[in-house]
Amino acid sequence: MSISIIGRSIAVSATLLLNEKAAILRAKGEPIIHLGGGEPQSKTPIDAIISFTGLLNSGEIRYTPVDGTVEMKQAIIRYTQEYYDRKVEPENVIASSGAKQSIMVALQTILDPQDEVIFPAPYWVSYPEMVKLCGAVPVPVHPEDGSFHPRMQDIIENVTSYTKAIILNSPNNPTGVLYTEDFIKEMVEFCEKEGLYLIMDDIYSRLLFDGKRPVNCYKYAKILDENSKLIVINGVSKQYGMTGFRIGWAVASKKLISVMSNIQGHQTAGPAVLLQKAAIGAMNGVQTGVESLRLTLENNRNVMLARLKAFDGLKFTKPDGTFYVYVDFSAYDKDSARLSKFLLDKVRVLTMPGVEFGKDGYLRLSYCGGIKGITQGLERIKWALDPNSPNELYIGERKLTRDWL
Repeated sequence: MSISIIGRSIAVSATLLLNEKAAILRAKGEPIIHLGGGEPQSKTPIDAIISFTGLLNSGEIRYTPVDGTVEMKQAIIRYTQEYYDRKVEPENVIASSGAKQSIMVALQTILDPQDEVIFPAPYWVSYPEMVKLCGAVPVPVHPEDGSFHPRMQDIIENVTSYTKAIILNSPNNPTGVLYTEDFIKEMVEFCEKEGLYLIMDDIYSRLLFDGKRPVNCYKYAKILDENSKLIVINGVSKQYGMTGFRIGWAVASKKLISVMSNIQGHQTAGPAVLLQKAAIGAMNGVQTGVESLRLTLENNRNVMLARLKAFDGLKFTKPDGTFYVYVDFSAYDKDSARLSKFLLDKVRVLTMPGVEFGKDGYLRLSYCGGIKGITQGLERIKWALDPNSPNELYIGERKLTRDWL
């Protein structure tokens, strides 16, 4: 069988693969604790459900415009004006089947083979593979100071004549770090000066803690006409807990959106009308659910960090937002894939290996589940790794005996 060069170069999504494995084990009755997920446990907003069911009951479920319905675009325009203080037109907006698709069609629109795309490490697992799907070259940038916050000199040192775009995800998956206003300002100004595309992945921008506020990239943009190379990505999956609805969007120049729409039209056509209707309901409805989710996540973060401090040898940076903490477990095992598999096999706790996010020796732990899952999951991990823990552990009625330390 002949497989394309690009096809052979694409790795399986580690996060989706582990989620699938956990679902299979859970279906078999295994007492899985999921500390690897990127899926809030909050219920779908009632306004989304009402909008969805209203259209469903009408029976009028039809094709939609490739770039989103008029109503969906209006909701995105209102959102952009409210949260970015930026007035855009319908031709500046595309709705996609998830923010991931918005990023993908944006990359397919701007990249030629051998172009380079820079993004800070650690990074979301899909960035390198999405760039490779375009025949381009991913360039992860590791901050020289060892922190999770990139510096301008780190970025600049990696820019070459092949560099076409830079992707920033702030607050960041997997670290939860919010990039500073000064850094975003410098990045916007640098990309405008050098003629580079800047893709702002703002999917977690409303899930910030400790009184922090998102940085508005438009505030520092001087080129806001059709020559703008700024692309802003967002969606409903994280802030509204609507991961299964797969609605995201991009805001960019009219020319870019036009080409992105052409590409999307040949991929999937327009997003499902029912799902757009639900997203519109959430975006135009009561917003208290977002704040409730944010507060829950902040409390969950605090609980998880307090428990992690009980481990010897762990290092982590306090997350500013999202629902992840990126923890250095290298004192126990420098091979994060091996450690993640070990924890799933031995104590049925799912974690995400840090190597998939660009830095080995780390695990990405998620606190978007409940407090019970966090405390019990970390208790199991500590039992599995700490030689000073009791030799036996009960998971439900099952007694485990540790024979590996």
